[in-house]
Amino acid sequence: MKVLLVQPPQFGKPGFTKIARVEPLGLEMVAGALIDDHQVRIHDMRIDENLEKAINSFRPDAVGISCCFTIDVYRAQRIARRVKNAGVPFVFVGGLHASLNPPDFDNKDIDCIVVGEGEFASRDLIGTLEAGSDLRNVPGIVLNTDKGQVFTGPREPVKNMDDLPFAARDLLPHGRGNKYFFNFWKPMATIETARGCPYRCNFCSVWAFFQGRCRTKSPERVAEELSRRSEPYILITDDNFLLSVKRAREIADIIKARGIKKRYSFQARSDTICKHPEIITQWKQIGLAHIFIGFESLNQEDLQAINKKNSVETNEQALKLCQDQGLSVTTAFIINQDFEHSDFEKLRNYIVSRRISLPQFTVLTPLPGTDLFREMEEKIQIRNYELYDFIHSVLPTKLDPKDFYKEFASLYSAAYIHSGVIKRRSSRLLKDLAARRLSLPHIIKVLRGAREFADGANYMQPLNTAGQSGDSH
Repeated sequence: MKVLLVQPPQFGKPGFTKIARVEPLGLEMVAGALIDDHQVRIHDMRIDENLEKAINSFRPDAVGISCCFTIDVYRAQRIARRVKNAGVPFVFVGGLHASLNPPDFDNKDIDCIVVGEGEFASRDLIGTLEAGSDLRNVPGIVLNTDKGQVFTGPREPVKNMDDLPFAARDLLPHGRGNKYFFNFWKPMATIETARGCPYRCNFCSVWAFFQGRCRTKSPERVAEELSRRSEPYILITDDNFLLSVKRAREIADIIKARGIKKRYSFQARSDTICKHPEIITQWKQIGLAHIFIGFESLNQEDLQAINKKNSVETNEQALKLCQDQGLSVTTAFIINQDFEHSDFEKLRNYIVSRRISLPQFTVLTPLPGTDLFREMEEKIQIRNYELYDFIHSVLPTKLDPKDFYKEFASLYSAAYIHSGVIKRRSSRLLKDLAARRLSLPHIIKVLRGAREFADGANYMQPLNTAGQSGDSH
């Protein structure tokens, strides 16, 4: 069969896509499971929105649509409608949000929803569809029928992560080129080495998606995937790369032995960093340049409220340890709806005084399917999924919304415009320009994106123009 896999477009002002666009790794993994038996293409609408042209040139028998994020729900629905109108007989949707919330896709334009890991479920789905057999025999999918949705039963997660197919990364008709980046890291590839997290932060949907299980690829498999990439920058997508310090150490040893030269970024918990500073040193020696740490808050009470199982003091220690190693650090903070002017000021001062190079600020968002959503559901004021983008509050704020978003924007202004971050990175940028790893238009694009985040008016516009329910189901 011919299968077209579609990544929805992204838009909005401000928007994270102006400062980062990562490859559609989930779809590339699904494609890797299909490619031996079917003709497969991937269409990334963030790069090319002309979906009809892609359909007319390929004429697929089935189209799969990714919906990992809540903000993609209406976009996925609209894509499904366009696909059906173009005459494609079978449409399915998968991804994190789709798996946790199948009723959002109970409509005539969508034939089924893949629940959970998509590689082998999609392979069995398409194989059964091609054979003309009963789809109810395929575990791990929800079928949309005239009598309602029918769940075919759970599918066992992949036991051995090394059994997963290699991502089919070369199926994009426009090519990879310099299309994917993270700030000034370009060109960049992503790699997944593990799935799941043992912690239970109430705002997180990842551990729910993976049913609380944690699984890892072997060090040898990770090194093999890295050796296949030509990109100089690698973003490891694991939610907790240091899930096993022993494994991380073994991966680093193999990378060094094979002479793989890359610059790496990964996400880790501060408590693991403090307990095992030697692992940071080891990875710095083989190319670690950036680390993402979820600080979440400067208040211990807030950490307890979200079930973070960590401390403010540990975060502070980990930050210093990483900075002493010369690493660029993204500290992620969650902005609570109870924030007052003094809370914003405290956080601004902290970012500037600690010379944090790449802070990230997101508004506390109860994503459907999370514990936080169930706890807060009665308080949610905005049901429009387009605003579940982590930069708008769907819950009532203590401050007037205009004041709240003005203060929120001031965090980015302090971090990226007035803190001297760009000046401190200018030497590296000039080297990348000289080596043609970066272009001046790309640098300008990222800087403009950062400035959009620093303008409070950009947050109010979507609130004034967006509906409260989005597309109807």
